Amino acid sequence: MRTSRFLVRSGLTVAAAAALPLTLTAQPAVARVSGISVSTTGSTVSVVTSACAQINGSWGTAALLGSAQASFAQGRQVALSGTAAGQSAAWSGVSPGTYTVVVMCSNGSTAGTQSVIVSTPAPRVTATPTASPSRGVMGGLGGAARDYGPIAMGVGGALVGTGVIAAAWFLRRRSKPYRL
Repeated sequence: MRTSRFLVRSGLTVAAAAALPLTLTAQPAVARVSGISVSTTGSTVSVVTSACAQINGSWGTAALLGSAQASFAQGRQVALSGTAAGQSAAWSGVSPGTYTVVVMCSNGSTAGTQSVIVSTPAPRVTATPTASPSRGVMGGLGGAARDYGPIAMGVGGALVGTGVIAAAWFLRRRSKPYRL
């Protein structure tokens, strides 16, 4: 009885935990239906739409509004270019901040409005040939940062070997005192 209650409670908890991310990321249906798609790459903001029709050789205008700008006329305006399948506009050299992109078609209707955040690009890190070790990272115990020659290695090996032989002779002599 207790086990079944525990399983039911834990099952409900798991179901609620699984549904929580979906609930938090869900947006109203009105926000999903937009005639424009805005993206950023570094300090470049671009907008794509297919909602405008060409009138007198013009598709329309897109404006990038900063936080202090309240109207379409105050923003950085760029003419839309493209085909009937899709029109686009882009702004380069945009400083970090929050902006609103508004697209006005040539017939005077608004194709869409969307906010975008331009973040500071990550600094570029370049490696210089002198900054890195010539043979990579050298791991090990003692002497790992220096290259010893064959003479030093031979002397070291001889000392280690002598130590091992001396330790074995000493232990053997203690266990049987009558032997050399």
